[in-house]
Amino acid sequence: MSSIRSRLTAAYAAAFIGTLVVFSLTLLAVRREIMLRELQDRVQRQVDQVVRAMNLARDTGIEPVRAQKDPLAGPQVSERMKAFLSMLDGYVLVQDSTGYDIYASPPVQALSTTDRDAFSGTARSTPSAEVAETRTVQMRVDRVLLAAREVRFGESVRYRVYAALSHDQITMAPRELVSTMLIVTPFLLVFSMMLAYSIAGRAFRPIDRIIDQVEAISDGRSLHRRLVIGAAGDELARLSATLNAMIARLETSFGALRRFTADASHELKTPLTVMRADVERAMSPNANETEQAVALEEGLQQITRMADLVDSLLTLARADEGRFDLYREPVEMAPLAREIVETARLLAEEAGLTIEAQTIENAEVLGDLLRLRQLFLNLITNAIKYTPRGGRVEIALVRGDLSATMTVKDTGIGIAAADVPFIFERFWRADRVRSRASERGGFGLGLAICKWIVQAHSGRLEVQSRLGRGTTFVVTLPLAGAPGSGMTGEYQSIGTGDSTAQETGFFTVD
Repeated sequence: MSSIRSRLTAAYAAAFIGTLVVFSLTLLAVRREIMLRELQDRVQRQVDQVVRAMNLARDTGIEPVRAQKDPLAGPQVSERMKAFLSMLDGYVLVQDSTGYDIYASPPVQALSTTDRDAFSGTARSTPSAEVAETRTVQMRVDRVLLAAREVRFGESVRYRVYAALSHDQITMAPRELVSTMLIVTPFLLVFSMMLAYSIAGRAFRPIDRIIDQVEAISDGRSLHRRLVIGAAGDELARLSATLNAMIARLETSFGALRRFTADASHELKTPLTVMRADVERAMSPNANETEQAVALEEGLQQITRMADLVDSLLTLARADEGRFDLYREPVEMAPLAREIVETARLLAEEAGLTIEAQTIENAEVLGDLLRLRQLFLNLITNAIKYTPRGGRVEIALVRGDLSATMTVKDTGIGIAAADVPFIFERFWRADRVRSRASERGGFGLGLAICKWIVQAHSGRLEVQSRLGRGTTFVVTLPLAGAPGSGMTGEYQSIGTGDSTAQETGFFTVD
């Protein structure tokens, strides 16, 4: 396959040839028209010269036309007039009023009988006027442009003067132009192709540098490198900036993928290690029934933990691929909120917390009931998990003009401002408060799932937190019938987007 440089050179050569042909044809037509007009002017000037010469001879007393001694012979122009007329170019013919030729220039005399009859016949049929009219006469030996004028020496004495010039001058110039173009065109074409190839090479040189840089970066280990951006506003500069932005996103994605793989491996490695130890202990010949039962119970707990982890990962993977179906239908938020409050009080009783739900306003949204329940239970469980005994968790549901807002506020340990932008990342946990070794240890996937559920319902998830002062999660969902709320009773394939927080202390998922 030919390179773009070669294709551009070929295209330039084709365009050059086409332009040259059009230019040559246009030049040929214009040149021919100009030469035809010049020939018409010359013919008219020549016939005017004959008329002026005859008038001048008449005015000075020199008879331009004389009768011959032989009474049977017609009149002839005088010798001096004949000498003048013989100096004129082309074909010159002078006739009397009867159509008798009283003078014929040597070129006219040299014509064959057929050509002379054609010339004389066209001459006699050409009207004479103050401005000579031109006509084209096609003869065997030549093609001429003819003009006629009438000379009056009284009421009864009239003469007609004809002058004609050959078309060879018109046809010769185009032939010379064509032959010249045929000789010059190959050299111009070769030179233009060489020049086009050189220009294309210079134009594609920055692209070659970009290709080399991208090849050096695309090995996956040099994503921290960036392309050199050229002159501002240049298309290649825009291309480099776009590629740099893409490489930055790839670097972020590869880093997240490596962290995800490492975290998932770590999360699976611990329960697998515990399960192996439990199985080995249960299979030990020295273990009694009680020890075996304890070992199997611990192994079952680890299996349950792994099943929850795999189910969460599968949910997020399907959401990423857009293959997770949500069944959206009208959902009454007040009954769902009361159910969540009752569940929260059962969970908080063991943790020694107080659950308050002072405001529960009814609102109808379009959504998946199971996923909405999972969303709010994750937020409630998260608030209870990180609130010390004796603390308080407040739940509120407020209906707005176009949306319903669910708020979960706790008086727990809070989140540092530097950690807030990362709380929705998968497997992320602040080491000080969410260590895997602590009793609060989890997978770090709950808030990531919450983020996806809110996005799938065209909602907004906001969090405000201060270390040691508690955390507030605010979920805003569009009401049924509001713009962007979706359609009733339809399956929708929903994927999750990738959001990055830029503010500290306040995180919004749109």
